[in-house]
Amino acid sequence: MPPRKRAPSRSSPGAKPVGSPIVGQPTVGPVVEPLAGPIVGTAMEIDGPHNPQQIIAGLRATSEGEDLVQLLTPEGQRVSHPRFDLEISAAGIQALYRDMVLVRRVDREANVLQRQGQLGLWAPLLGQEAAQVGAGRAMAPQDMAFPSYREHGVAWCRGVDPTELLGIFRGVDQGSWDPNSTGFQLYAVVVGTQCLHATGYAMGQRLDGKIGNAETGEATICFFGDGATSQGDVHEAFVWAAVYDAPVVFFCQNNQWAISASLDRQTRVPLYRRARGYGFPGIRVDGNDVLAVFAVTQWALRECRTGNGPVLIEACTYRMDAHTTSDDPTRYRLADELEEWKLKDPLERVRVHLVREGLAEPDFFAGVIDEADELARRLRDYCTSMPVPGPERIFSNIYAEASPSLDAARADFLAYHASFEDGH
Repeated sequence: MPPRKRAPSRSSPGAKPVGSPIVGQPTVGPVVEPLAGPIVGTAMEIDGPHNPQQIIAGLRATSEGEDLVQLLTPEGQRVSHPRFDLEISAAGIQALYRDMVLVRRVDREANVLQRQGQLGLWAPLLGQEAAQVGAGRAMAPQDMAFPSYREHGVAWCRGVDPTELLGIFRGVDQGSWDPNSTGFQLYAVVVGTQCLHATGYAMGQRLDGKIGNAETGEATICFFGDGATSQGDVHEAFVWAAVYDAPVVFFCQNNQWAISASLDRQTRVPLYRRARGYGFPGIRVDGNDVLAVFAVTQWALRECRTGNGPVLIEACTYRMDAHTTSDDPTRYRLADELEEWKLKDPLERVRVHLVREGLAEPDFFAGVIDEADELARRLRDYCTSMPVPGPERIFSNIYAEASPSLDAARADFLAYHASFEDGH
C-alpha cells in the first residue's frame, strides 16, 4: 500500500487555538511546520554501535537535553522555545497551579483513605500533576480522552468529580461518570488496552468526517505509561493509527519505572523516537513543566483535528510514590533518585515562578490551600459514608438488556445468599 499523503498543517500563524475550560485560558502562539527540524531525534541519533553503558546513560538523560521542550525550568525561570512558545496570562498560570494543587490533595487524601481501609487500592499520581493537568487543559470540549488507571488529574480537567473515582478503588462500581458528556472514558486497568480503544475511536472520527478543522474538528488522546510501551497492544495501536491516519495523540507519561522495571530494561532509544518507525511525529516534553505540556499537547491535538495525526508525546516525569498502594518502591529504586526528582517538583516550580515574577499575591496561595482542605474533607466524608451495595449489585450494568439466563443466575445467587443466617 502506498503511503498516504499528510494533510497540510492548519497550525498557521495567527490561527486561533481551540480553548481550554480554565479561567485565564492560555493560548499558544504561532507554531511552525511540525515535521521540519529536530522534533524527532538529533540528540540521541543512532550513529553507530553503542555499548550498554552508553545506551543506559542516554536513556537516563531523557529528562534533560537539547531536544526536550521546556518553558519553565525547575528553578521557576521562564524560558522560550523556538517552536512551542506560549502566550499565557497570570490568571492562566494561576489556574494551572490551582489545578495541580487540588489534584495532588485529592491524590494524597485517597492514598490515606486506602491505608485506613476505606479503599481496596489506589494508584498514586504524585509527581505527575503537570503532565496530566497540562494535557487535560489542552483538550477541547469535543475531544475524547482514554485513560489508564492513574489519570486522576485528567479526570479533574474533564469535569469528573473526584468522588466518582472512589467507587472503582473501593470495588463497588466500574466508574460512575458519563464518558460522552465528559469526553473522558472509563479507566482501563489492563495495561495498554486503552491504546487500541483510542485508536478505534479515532478511526471512527476520521471515517465520520469529524476532522479537518482545527477549531471544530475532533481528536482523541490516549494516556499510558512507559511500561505500557512494552505491550503488544500499544504496538498494534501505533500500526493501525499510522495506516489509517487516525487523529489520536498517544500521550506517554514516562515516569521512569514500570512498577519495578526501569526504563533501560525496556528500550534502547528514548520512547518518543519510536514514532519514527511507524511514520508519524514524536516529541519529547518536560513532563514536570505544565506550561510546556500544555503547549505541546495543544499543538498535537490541533494537528490531529486538521488531519495530521497521529502524534506521539513522551512526557518525561517521575512517579514519586509507589506504583499502587500494594507496591513497595524501596525494594527496587534508590532514595537518592527520589531526592533528585524532588528538586524538579512540578508544583514548586510554578509557585516559585508566580512569586518571583509577582504574578500572585499571598492571598491567592492561602485561598488555594483552603480550597484544597475543603476538597479533602468532602472527599473523605463521601468515602466513609458510601453505602455497601447489596448482593444484587454484581449483576448490574452487565448487559444493556436483561436476559432469562441472567435473571435465573441472579435469582439463584440471591437465594443462596439468603440461605445464610446472617445474610452474608
